[in-house]
Formats: sequence, C-alpha cells, structure tokens
Amino acid sequence: MTARVLSRLRGQGGYSLVELVAVMAIFLMIVGGLTTLFTSGARAEIDLNRRFEAQQSARLAMDRLRRELHCSSGITAADGSPLPTSPVTAIRVTLPSHCPTAGGVTTNIVYDAVQVTGVRFQVRRAGVVIADYITNDDVFTYTAQSVTSRALLHVDLPVNLNPNEGWTTWRLVDDIVLRNTLRE
Repeated sequence: MTARVLSRLRGQGGYSLVELVAVMAIFLMIVGGLTTLFTSGARAEIDLNRRFEAQQSARLAMDRLRRELHCSSGITAADGSPLPTSPVTAIRVTLPSHCPTAGGVTTNIVYDAVQVTGVRFQVRRAGVVIADYITNDDVFTYTAQSVTSRALLHVDLPVNLNPNEGWTTWRLVDDIVLRNTLRE
C-alpha cells in the first residue's frame, strides 16, 4: 500500500470512549426526565379518576336519598326514636307502599355512615355501600317542621380520598325537604 492510502486510513476519525460516555449520560438524563414526566402524568390521571368516582358515588347517593325522602312518610333515628337536632350517623326512612323503591309494601330503610378506617367512612343504604371515602360520620342533621316550614334533613358528605390532604376535600351538601310532613 502506498503511504497516501495508509495516511487516509489513519485519518478516519471515530469516537473516543470519553465522548461515548458523555453522550450516553446526556441521553440517560433526557430519557429519565421523560419517564418521570410520563409516570407522574399517569399517576395524576389515576388519582383524578378515583376522585371523580368517589364524587360521582356521593352524588348518586344524595340523589337516591333525596328521591326517597321526598316520597317518605317520615324519618326517625335508626333505633326508631325521634331524631335529635344535632348531627347523627344513621336515620330510618319510612317508605309508603306507593313509593317506587318500596316494592308495594310499606318499608323502613336505614341510611348510616360506618367507619372503615381511622378517618374513612362509608354511607350505606340498608347495608349496601352507596358512597365511600366520606371523612365524617355525622352526615345527617334533622330540623323538625314548624308553623312556617316543613321538616328537612341537612345532609353533608365531605369526600376525600386522602384525608391527610385537607385541600382536596370535596363537599356535597343539601337540605332535603320532607314533602309529606305537615306544618304545625
């Protein structure tokens, strides 16, 4: 071979080990950042979906309770005694036979809030869970009828998947008028 060919072969450059390590380090930093971004986005989506489901179940529970209270002939404490004006954890709703959910027979349905863990409660209807991740068990407050108004039930459902984060609490509050009560 001629000297010119040998010098051309020697002149062809490549990458040194230091350059390869530097490029790989930069590449790994970029891929690591993108992976972190995607995983945090996926976690945020899962958290948002869980919050939505908890809020939606509370809305559906409130709607069901509202429909049954509007049809009911009265409410009492879960043990059948008159309701106090302070917040309670359970109520008994008397549904006349003409109510759609009574099944043609006068029925008593108990709504209650039961503790699952330290600060997590569930609202149940006749033992079936209808709302979860409630942060308080005193969800029902009764106001008796008076000369100027019918009886009403104040329902307060604070929903939070992570009770340690108070800023994420979502409240569903409603005053449900008992239509079948009379003014005194």
